[in-house]
Amino acid sequence: MLALYLRDVKLGLRAGSGALTGALFFLAVVAVIPFGVGPDLNLLARIGPAILWIGALLASLLGLDRLFQGDREDGSLDLLLGSRDRHMLALTVFVKCLAHWTVSVLPLVLVSPLLGLFMNVPPLGLLAASSTLLVGTPAITFIGAVGAALAVALPRGGLLVSVIILPLTVPVLIFGVAASRGAVADPDPFLPPFLILSALTLFFAVIGPAAAALALRSSSD
Repeated sequence: MLALYLRDVKLGLRAGSGALTGALFFLAVVAVIPFGVGPDLNLLARIGPAILWIGALLASLLGLDRLFQGDREDGSLDLLLGSRDRHMLALTVFVKCLAHWTVSVLPLVLVSPLLGLFMNVPPLGLLAASSTLLVGTPAITFIGAVGAALAVALPRGGLLVSVIILPLTVPVLIFGVAASRGAVADPDPFLPPFLILSALTLFFAVIGPAAAALALRSSSD
């Protein structure tokens, strides 16, 4: 599994375009918001964590359709599906999701504090937003694996993947934004939504790869 993880990370870094496209899209979303809402710094500070989360969510969806495409094109997906051990296939999907998150989504988390400066987010809010993105964005990848598995046989399934998984990511978005806001808004708590966000990530870390493995087997029949 470690070899598979390192292989996918190397392939993702070698391709490079997915992570760069996501980072540029994230930058574009965050950078245009101040022009849309006006120069009210207090308003920008209030909505800043939500904008960071929305931008990261949308940017995370960009490369999910290619999660299994490379394996399908080089034939390695057929070898994985030929295994009779269903648990091994689910574990393989889990590792591939981690590699995809490392290459395509982790850079978004790392640049989020810098982009939060555009939104006049205070330092504590930047720390909270980065922490919630670090904990919550893996759940988006695990959910996206299901859509990618359903659309793996389609030549252009990128839009279909986004349509399928976007409604499922709404709870992650809600609790991620709630935790980020709770760190800077006194009446709102930080810890309860943060713990729920962590629980959602753990839940989808189990359900997502298993459902994606089942979808891959169904698509190969």
